[in-house]
Amino acid sequence: MHLSTIEKRNYLIGFSFIIIMVASATLLNDMEIILPEIGALTAGTWIYQNDGWINQPLKIFLAPSGTAIIGFLINQLTIGYAQKVILGLLLMLVLLRVLHSNLAPSFATGLLPIIINATHWSFIVAILLFTLALTVGVFIQGSYKETTSSSIIKKHHMLIFAIMALIWVGAVWFFGFSQMAAIPPVMVVFFEVLQKPQYSWKMAVKHFIALVGAASIGVLVHTFISSWLISAVIALPLVFVLLQLLKIKLPAAFAFPLLALVLPTSMFHMLPLTAVLATTFFLGSIVILKKYISSLKVENDSQI
Repeated sequence: MHLSTIEKRNYLIGFSFIIIMVASATLLNDMEIILPEIGALTAGTWIYQNDGWINQPLKIFLAPSGTAIIGFLINQLTIGYAQKVILGLLLMLVLLRVLHSNLAPSFATGLLPIIINATHWSFIVAILLFTLALTVGVFIQGSYKETTSSSIIKKHHMLIFAIMALIWVGAVWFFGFSQMAAIPPVMVVFFEVLQKPQYSWKMAVKHFIALVGAASIGVLVHTFISSWLISAVIALPLVFVLLQLLKIKLPAAFAFPLLALVLPTSMFHMLPLTAVLATTFFLGSIVILKKYISSLKVENDSQI
């Protein structure tokens, strides 16, 4: 668990930024200012400095803000929750394609207003301010200059993502659990690994433990501590320890403790179970798909 001086500094600044967000929500008594994916974005852009996320700093502002506006407007429609999720995901895919962005947390910022039923413009203002702050932070760090350009979202990846999301949302709606339709951190990880050439069962298991563990930490801490601020101060370091033990860097895991703070009561207690089911479905499916595609390539190569 050894961290360099620079890493310690980045973690301290990153966690402080997240805590400032939660503290602002506490002072203003406005839950819609707590943005779970800002936790993931902060970890990915400031702490881990993920190449694909920081390569084009301006899109750290444009993509999440754009999807948040999409989700906020869709939430005003008089259609069912599951329909809002599907429509939102499809429009978000189109926006990311137009922006030439692969910034996976954008899905989470877009789904959040639907999940928490955001109705106040303070949600949009908060998204704009915090993503702008992260963008400025990336420019100041300057690490983006050493990264290579990320590729545009491939059409077949968009199709696979849309089909898997449709199957999941359709299944939970059919069984009467439509509130489980949107689990942003899981969908963020799914979109990330979907674009990787390889994805093993070993890594999927680590991601499963990290995501389900982070969701459980968030629920357990907030069950006993009602304060948003104190819950965040306790839960975020626990998620950090979990990821260090697993020896992985998974920004989306940091979103779960914050998500637990803003979920409606009906979804809050089901979050760990929902995380188990969603992670198993999405990550299990992508491992199987990757192995199937890999076997097809081997078979085709052997016939040449």
